[in-house]
Amino acid sequence: MPTKQFRKVMDKDTFFSSFSITSREKNILFSRPVLMGILNATPDSFFDGGKYQTEEAILARAKKILDDGGDIIDIGVTSTRQGSQLPQPEEEAEKLAQVVSLVRAHYPNAIISADTCFSLSARKAIDSGADIINDIGGGYTDAKMFESVAEMQVPYILSHYRNYEGNTLLEMSQYFSEKLEELYKLGVKDVWIDPGFGFKKSLQQNFEIFGYMQELCQLFREPMLVGISRKSMIYKTIGGVPDQPETLIGTTALNTEALLKGARILRVHDVKEADIVRKLIFDN
Repeated sequence: MPTKQFRKVMDKDTFFSSFSITSREKNILFSRPVLMGILNATPDSFFDGGKYQTEEAILARAKKILDDGGDIIDIGVTSTRQGSQLPQPEEEAEKLAQVVSLVRAHYPNAIISADTCFSLSARKAIDSGADIINDIGGGYTDAKMFESVAEMQVPYILSHYRNYEGNTLLEMSQYFSEKLEELYKLGVKDVWIDPGFGFKKSLQQNFEIFGYMQELCQLFREPMLVGISRKSMIYKTIGGVPDQPETLIGTTALNTEALLKGARILRVHDVKEADIVRKLIFDN
């Protein structure tokens, strides 16, 4: 392949365009792909459950995310692994607020997202210093979530979260179109969309969605977030487990492809490896 043609295909402007959000009265511009580092302060998460239970461990994880190149610290206190049970909203809200407050106090300039599907938790997290609400429930788990996000005027990550059969591209298109219309009518200004890999989907459906990534990024102006880090679609395909090196290799491969297809945010456990991908593709 001629050099000029190769550089045109790999040009960063072909796959990424800058975008911004407004949160807590500040405008945040992202001029390169965004890395969202996962901080799971839960005892039973599928990959790193139990690692970040003490204040010292939580703060060490937050520091590592930032030191490794993370742009956002995504804090969750509830496991969403298959078969797990959601806690009572009041229980989650209290713990999430505590962890957000702790990280905010030590890292005042960090961008923090709160991973929750409960409106009560969302409100308390924002009051405690979070900037963004990351809702895997897509508004289904708590019917008050959309209204709450609109009232707080904070950025919202909308995940696909429902069972479906049939045409994957049609399902994704209809789902996001319907939900986005609802959110914008309520007055929400900043929305990112997340296909929800692993949630209410078969292995085949996950890979079908991934195959349509470029079309979805072209259909919607909203930034696309991809969260496939160490998920079952990777380790089950290669016959492994979440914490083996091969699963990280698979994650890195799919994250690379996701960026080239137009994804603008990667939600990851392994921030340093994702940052290497970002540097190699977009910083040269």
